[in-house]
Amino acid sequence: MRLQGKVAAITGGALGIGRATAVLFASEGATVALGDVEVGAAEAVVKEILQRGGRAIAVGVDVGDVGQVQAYVDRVVAEYGRLDVMFANAGIAHSAPFLEHPEAQWHRVLRVNLTGVFLCCQVAARQMVKQGGGRIITTASINGFRGVENLVGYNVAKAGVIEMTKTMAVELAQHHITVNAIAPAQIDTRLTRSLPEDARRRRTERIPMGRFGEPEDVARAALFLASDDASYVTGHTLAVDGGYLAGGLWSRKPEGTGRG
Repeated sequence: MRLQGKVAAITGGALGIGRATAVLFASEGATVALGDVEVGAAEAVVKEILQRGGRAIAVGVDVGDVGQVQAYVDRVVAEYGRLDVMFANAGIAHSAPFLEHPEAQWHRVLRVNLTGVFLCCQVAARQMVKQGGGRIITTASINGFRGVENLVGYNVAKAGVIEMTKTMAVELAQHHITVNAIAPAQIDTRLTRSLPEDARRRRTERIPMGRFGEPEDVARAALFLASDDASYVTGHTLAVDGGYLAGGLWSRKPEGTGRG
């Protein structure tokens, strides 16, 4: 019960990484507030948590709207008296070649993936300063380190999240707030399940461990960063990537054939 008595807000909490993290946090004793534009899906996760004996609520929130983000945090504090953990996880993607990437989609992706993270973290941090401390976790990506083709907006946003995480960590340390990022590689979520089979195969070949990650793999990293086990860790980006960044762009081949 590493989060016993803690209150955690998780954006993008209805599906994938957010859902897995909400379920895990609740099982570790936290009260979780799932923020998502898909309120119905978030409520389904809340029902699952309640059936397991946990505590949770669902709140509709567009993370790119500062008024909605403030209302989200205000509701959490009104119901539970505090906010100990903010997991700014909500994100979207749009795939298109750079020369054809629509401006509207550029703005849309940055609004959610970068501005949304900024707003959630800023509003949460202001509450945590009043309390005397807290934990902030952001969802970055290995795309924040590499120029992955056809995802210029997503890549730029995730690189920005990594730098924002460092900046927040430096400024908020004096308030006893730690700030860290998680950088997943290919995780088996709704976004990646829509990939063509050939694209999934090529991406899998680039991962030394030879498989996509599961949402629970990321959730366990978030649990570590939210817990007292990580009390002296801040400004760090933790890759949950099956060795992708360590191995580079390589192709797994049958044993004995050597590297690609």
